[in-house]
Amino acid sequence: MVLKAKTKNISIVLYKPKYAGNIGSIARAAKNMGIGSIIIVGCSGFDREEMQQRSTHLAADVLDKIQYFERINEALGGFNYIVGTTARLGKARGPFISPRAAAGDIVNISQKNKIALLFGPEDTGLANEELRLCHAVVTIPASREFTSLNLSHAVMILCYEIFTASSGATITEEVTPKLARSQELEGMYGQIKTLLADIGFLNPENPDYWMMHLRRFFSRSSLLSREVGIIRGICRQLTWNAHHKKT
Repeated sequence: MVLKAKTKNISIVLYKPKYAGNIGSIARAAKNMGIGSIIIVGCSGFDREEMQQRSTHLAADVLDKIQYFERINEALGGFNYIVGTTARLGKARGPFISPRAAAGDIVNISQKNKIALLFGPEDTGLANEELRLCHAVVTIPASREFTSLNLSHAVMILCYEIFTASSGATITEEVTPKLARSQELEGMYGQIKTLLADIGFLNPENPDYWMMHLRRFFSRSSLLSREVGIIRGICRQLTWNAHHKKT
């Protein structure tokens, strides 16, 4: 089966970008690679003229459709698959995959799912708190002497890999079905965290340590909405039983 990415299902999500010029360059890169949706989180009021100078008039329609959100959970809540990006490595931030490896998965998953490509601020990138919302984390190989890429360049590299993977990509496995949305997963993680804290499984001084591993496990499982519903139902029943026995 030969598939092309459904770019209408792919959005570039910029978390707290700092420069209007970068947003304009990203709009141009997105247009070049067939992606028309940009979401900006945590800031607004960027100079339109500066954005348009960097995007050129041909990508003005991409700028016109930019959506703005105050909170990242709100912005990502409707997506089924979230790909974070980072130049900073560490056990708490991975595991990491290359843009090329991620692109093949994105082509497949985009057939029936909404995908967010998440990028952090130019100076700091995404923190652990944002990366925990991601199903996959991409790092772009670069010289050890200078690993930090310009934000618009990083966007272009990932979008280019997706575009290239769509050019006659042959998929032998089945197309990924529609996955649970981010807001469903976050609700499930919240219930699991509460339950595990109630039964004393989580270290109250560092509860997110084990939750990080559980998030990684479930991300590999590619949960569907009904499966999330089953897990949440189990959590509710276990919580009820635990409280009932206490009384």
